[in-house]
Amino acid sequence: MHENTSVATVAPVQFPSSLGMRVQPGPIRLAVIDSDTGFVRVLAKRIGEMGWQHRVLTTPPRAEDLLSMRLHALVIDLAMLGPQGWEFLERVCDGLPGLGVVVCTGQSTVAQRVRGLRIGADDWVTKPCHPQEVVARVEAVVRRRKRTTGVAEEAPLVAGELEIRADQFQAYVGGQSLDLTRREFELLQLLSQAHGQVLPREEIYQRVWGYAMAHGDRSVDVFVRKLRQKLETASPGWSYIHTHFGIGYRFEPDGEDIESPVESSEPVADVLEGIALELGS
Repeated sequence: MHENTSVATVAPVQFPSSLGMRVQPGPIRLAVIDSDTGFVRVLAKRIGEMGWQHRVLTTPPRAEDLLSMRLHALVIDLAMLGPQGWEFLERVCDGLPGLGVVVCTGQSTVAQRVRGLRIGADDWVTKPCHPQEVVARVEAVVRRRKRTTGVAEEAPLVAGELEIRADQFQAYVGGQSLDLTRREFELLQLLSQAHGQVLPREEIYQRVWGYAMAHGDRSVDVFVRKLRQKLETASPGWSYIHTHFGIGYRFEPDGEDIESPVESSEPVADVLEGIALELGS
C-alpha cells in the first residue's frame, strides 16, 4: 500500500496517555516522512518487494491520522521539518511509546544524534545511505518491539494503590491514569521490577537512557522527582520510591499506616536531594 498524504501545517501532536501501540502479526506497517523523492522512490521499491505496507508523507501528519495508521514503525527526516522537528519527534516518542522510530536525515552533529536518541528515537541513520540499510534497521527495531510486546503480555503489577500496565505503558490509581511520559514509565517499570532492591543512579541511567551516565548528570534525580510528584498526587497515602542518599533509589510501597524505622531517615535524604538538585540547576 503506497499513499501520498499532505498536511498543510505541523499541528501539535497530542496522544491519549493510556495508548500503547502493540505490534500485531502480519506485514510491517511503516510510514515515511521525507520529501526526498529519489530516496523515497528507491526505499518504497525495497519495501514493496518485502511485502510491507507503507505510506509516504511529505509533511507531518495530524495526531488522529498517525493513530489511525496503526503503524509498527516510522522513518522520519528531521531536517525537512525545520525547527519544529525536535518537538514533533519528542511528542511522537512520548505519545506512542510502542512505535519504533528511526531518524533518517542528513549530516548531523554528535550532540544532535545524542539528543534524538535520548528523546526516544530507536535509531539514527545519516544520509546519504542505502535504502537497504534503512530497511534492515527498521526490521531490527520492530523485532525488538515484538520481544518487548511478549513481555508486556504479563498481568498488571499491583503495588499499594498503584497498577502498572506494561501493555499500555501506563500506571493507574483507582482507574485514573497518571499521565506518564515514556521515560517516566520506563523509570517506574524498572524500579518496580526490582521491587525492594536499591538501584544505583548509574545503573538506572544505563538501563533507561541506554548510555553511561556522565559525571554530574542529574537526569535520574530530576525524573524521579517528577515521577514522585505524580505518584504522590494520585496516591497521597502511599510512598513508593525511596531515596538511598548518595547511592540511588528503591521501589517499595509504604502506606501511611505502616511504621518502618528503617525508612525514618529517608525524608531527610529527600530534602538533601532536593537541595542538591536546586544547587545544581
